[in-house]
Amino acid sequence: MIAVIDYKAGNLTSVVKALRFQGAVDVGVTQSPDEVLRADKVVLPGVGHFRATQLLEDLGLTQATREAVAAGTPLLGICVGLQWLYAGSTEAPEVPGLGHFTGECEHFPPIYDGQDLKSPHVGWNSLEQIRGDSRLLRGVAPGSFVYYTHSWRAPVSPDTAAVTLYGGAFTGAVERGNVMGVQFHPEKSAETGRQVLKNFLDF
Repeated sequence: MIAVIDYKAGNLTSVVKALRFQGAVDVGVTQSPDEVLRADKVVLPGVGHFRATQLLEDLGLTQATREAVAAGTPLLGICVGLQWLYAGSTEAPEVPGLGHFTGECEHFPPIYDGQDLKSPHVGWNSLEQIRGDSRLLRGVAPGSFVYYTHSWRAPVSPDTAAVTLYGGAFTGAVERGNVMGVQFHPEKSAETGRQVLKNFLDF
């Protein structure tokens, strides 16, 4: 089973539909730690405020996710789901993230290169500098366009699988072992998004 975690901030219907379109048969939306521990794969979608991820801790889903990851279960975070994989976010400093990746997510700067920078960053943008060993981005060419809608971004680190340029470089995709995330929405990113979801299902 693929467990899609519901913490009341996810784009659940479209994510489930996109996974099924790629051939996933057993996809379930859940708030149950036991189901997360039994799942073959786990997806954490998300839109909106980072504070919503507090529910993951309150329901015991943070610990269940840590245990599932330690057991080798593939985990994919989408948008706020990617941000939660880090230590936290300045959007809600009091709410910790999973802490699998180092660093903190921050808001886009109001000014970049001497010009006002619009935030949120909404629309199509390209993935650059794709890491050659990324399984999640296998078959995705550098420069491929994906769909974004976000105001906070993850830092670039050795775990970054691809960057996107907007107000400087930020992590468009991150991957280490069985834990990976995308800041963009694969369920809205046409052929490139479908390839990313297919790669995740093939883990």
